[in-house]
Amino acid sequence: MSFANPWMFLAFAIWALAAWRLLRRGRNRGIKFSALDRLPASNGGWRARLAGLVPYLLLLGLALSIVAAARPRTPFAHDRKAVDAIAIAMTVDVSGSMNALDMAPAGTTRFTRDMTRLAVVKKLFAQFVEKRPDDLIGLVTFGGFAATRCPLTADHAALLKVLEGVQVPSALNEERATAIGDGLATAILRLKEAKPVSKVAILLSDGENSEGLGSVDPQAAAESAAKLGVKVYTIGVGTGTDLVPAIVPNVLFGGENIDMKRFGFNEEQLKSIAATTGGRYFAVNDRNALGEALDEIDQLETTELDADVYERWHEHFRLFLLPGALLTALAVTLSMIATRRLM
Repeated sequence: MSFANPWMFLAFAIWALAAWRLLRRGRNRGIKFSALDRLPASNGGWRARLAGLVPYLLLLGLALSIVAAARPRTPFAHDRKAVDAIAIAMTVDVSGSMNALDMAPAGTTRFTRDMTRLAVVKKLFAQFVEKRPDDLIGLVTFGGFAATRCPLTADHAALLKVLEGVQVPSALNEERATAIGDGLATAILRLKEAKPVSKVAILLSDGENSEGLGSVDPQAAAESAAKLGVKVYTIGVGTGTDLVPAIVPNVLFGGENIDMKRFGFNEEQLKSIAATTGGRYFAVNDRNALGEALDEIDQLETTELDADVYERWHEHFRLFLLPGALLTALAVTLSMIATRRLM
């Protein structure tokens, strides 16, 4: 048996104080009288006997109520099953190039923010997460700097909520910055102490590391990943064209404009990172190709683990709550009958 709310047992400290006061008060009642042989032989009558029971009934009722509040329970179904579980660090580029619109549906003439590279990546990554319910998955983003948005977690609902809020930084000096090495190094740190044997980083970027930016060289980060047994699957996003449409902030009017920006697409670095770690590189030039790449990664990496599964619990609080409430009510009732007061 276990308890859902074990902290409720702290209430026994107050219960013990109440017990001390009630029982001590009962012992101190009476009148000092030296000639005991002159007192009548009567034991005080039925009222006195009832009054003597009241503290014990009340204390027992309160004790049972405290146990009920702690929610005693036993597992309804305790089973062990094999699950395919790995640790995955999703590492996403949020530099200005991820605002490019070259992954919008073919024939699109009116562009919106939900058609950017980043928006497509977020949508397909969310679908990828939903396919792997047993994995520990975390989220790292990088642009001008790397940040852990969500540590490795099995709470995928919380992870997807964080992913939903990821955007390209609005500060102009960070828009074009891409510190791939820092992003990968941060992901490796998150994976280093993970419990699953299989550890994977999915690095998604345009592959253009800003020269002189960041404290970790991308190739050095890849070599560190290889030493720790972390495979890095890299995904290069973009059509490869030098001039692509992008949504950029209109600073003067607070709106958004569609502009043509130069976003070079260098995939050689991503290929090198994947090769160093024993992973694979995927070239993605549209949203369908990105979905296919994530599906292939989903099939490549699986590790079978045994997991304890508790489906349901038998709740036993009613066995304590009902008699506890009845005894407490009985104690109050007897006190009113015997002593003409609540307690």
